[in-house]
Amino acid sequence: MATPLSMEWTIITDGKEKRVFPNDNLFEIIFEGYKIFPLNERIEIKRNIRSDQIGAGRIEELVLKENTTICKYRLISLHSVN
Repeated sequence: MATPLSMEWTIITDGKEKRVFPNDNLFEIIFEGYKIFPLNERIEIKRNIRSDQIGAGRIEELVLKENTTICKYRLISLHSVN
């Protein structure tokens, strides 16, 4: 049986991201399925697939287990506060 896997170059949050620590720019988001992101590279962050880029981040940790991907990324720039 094949395991679904996708390579992603943009984080689409759909508003599901959570700040890991107060007063820190480290966020965590959980995706269904297995997604691979480039580590330690600047990557676009969007609210949804059709929206403009809201900022940029760097993936710091990926955990793949039980058909989910746990992604921790650090927000390094923000285009707007809204």
